[in-house]
Amino acid sequence: MLAPTLIVHDPPCLLAAVRALYSRLPETRYLEPRELQHILSSLRYTEDLADKAEIAATIKVACTDFDPEAGAA
Repeated sequence: MLAPTLIVHDPPCLLAAVRALYSRLPETRYLEPRELQHILSSLRYTEDLADKAEIAATIKVACTDFDPEAGAA
């Protein structure tokens, strides 16, 4: 018997979602991961709540887009 295959239709990219949110709503750059988790879900950037640790790592990467010196520190 074959194991069921998982079907993934264009999984959401958390980094792209955070970058889009930061460019559209700059005030969201100062939110905590738990707050950003709710915003991303409410505005339909993600289908369900993303992991807080994953969002925190994504925030570090996305912040370097707007402040390159932040990534050097």
